[in-house]
Amino acid sequence: MQYVSTRGAAPILDFADALLVGLASDGGLYVPERWPQIPDGGSRDYVETAVEVMSPFVEGSIDQDAFAEMVSDAYSVFDADDVAPLVDLGGGLHLMELFHGPTLAFKDIALQLVGRLFDYELTRRGERVTIVGATSGDTGSAAIEACRDRPNVDIVILHPAGRVTEVQRRQMTTVQSTNVHNVALDGTFDDCQDMVKAMFGDEPFRDRMNLSAVNSINWARVMAQIVYYVVAAERLGGRRQPVDFAVPTGNFGNVFAGHVARLGGLNISRLIIGSNRNDILTRFLNDGHLEARQVIPTLSPSMDIQVSSNLERLLFELEGRDGAAVGRLLEAFRENGTVAIDGAVHASLAEGWSGERFDDDQVLACIADEADRSGVVLDPHSAVGVLAARTCPRESGVPVVALATAHPAKFPDAVEKATGVRPALPDRLGDLLDRPERMTNLPNDLEAVEAFVEEHARAV
Repeated sequence: MQYVSTRGAAPILDFADALLVGLASDGGLYVPERWPQIPDGGSRDYVETAVEVMSPFVEGSIDQDAFAEMVSDAYSVFDADDVAPLVDLGGGLHLMELFHGPTLAFKDIALQLVGRLFDYELTRRGERVTIVGATSGDTGSAAIEACRDRPNVDIVILHPAGRVTEVQRRQMTTVQSTNVHNVALDGTFDDCQDMVKAMFGDEPFRDRMNLSAVNSINWARVMAQIVYYVVAAERLGGRRQPVDFAVPTGNFGNVFAGHVARLGGLNISRLIIGSNRNDILTRFLNDGHLEARQVIPTLSPSMDIQVSSNLERLLFELEGRDGAAVGRLLEAFRENGTVAIDGAVHASLAEGWSGERFDDDQVLACIADEADRSGVVLDPHSAVGVLAARTCPRESGVPVVALATAHPAKFPDAVEKATGVRPALPDRLGDLLDRPERMTNLPNDLEAVEAFVEEHARAV
């Protein structure tokens, strides 16, 4: 399997090289040159399905037996025996719990595997990398947990100062491993994400530090997320039976993985995007215009985003894999803060995509209602997904799966406000709020951030 850039001007790479470079040298994102087709069948077993679904993406780069061992090892650390339980909420709505990993968020499903892939490939090559990443809350802790203490990796995570919950922050800043470094950046998540891209765009710095990425700009992240769409379909009747998915969406990687499953033959009739007040994606689906507005802090901070990086991968498909066209679109968006796609291209979106937008009061009401209705306690992001599933018109008889992306205890203030009960962290994290923190506050300045990275990353 070979990988091409969404901008069309970067070298074509195999999986291992695409894994290690993360962002393409032309600023684009790597995608497979073709979409493997998902065969009929399926065991409903998460690990078996994961090996089957992902193997074509790593073919020719990673030894198949070694890959299967890494997959099995990655999911052995999850609290749930079946990794991602499917809960029936009634009325054809199901909730897939993706938060049973080490850091209580769906990011663990991809990053526990990605950390092992990095370790395998870097050891094989005798190399080391400096990983830089931006987080709106959950990616950072999952990436740190996946990379901590690995001898071939230094990891520097940027989060927007004061814009993540205390639990999210402490899951990052209380890790005392010498290869882990946290930066609280003065700005929004979009500023953090732009900073990471600027570091990758500084070629001398990128080469000197041997930069790599674990954000969802890294294809391996998206690859691992395809699996739970397939598993959900298997558990609801089979890979060829119709099913809808409702996904709380920020950076677009999670829902794009569902689109890849659909491109591979899974019978997904509709992908429903749930947004909070930062609703650029919902507006884009409705009118074909991308228009960035000011980021508004909400109760679902991991979705407080105006520039969704993985949308570029969808635009690449919508534009007929014309990298130059994608580059022009995104350049216009960066310059003007708005851009429109062709009317015919937008019309094609309506056939398989929907978008809904909700404010904090609706989210709180949903958390309270679901707790009363089913006894299931939702975090604010998962509530957006459930709201989208219940609100969007759907075909009779077609089940819909809402993705639960985080444990409610990661957002205790919002859950307590909605239900009157403060959700408890699992016992293994019971002392989290008492652990000492270690982080550095930095201005939104490329020179300052690069100096920090260079000072703290071990020699490469």
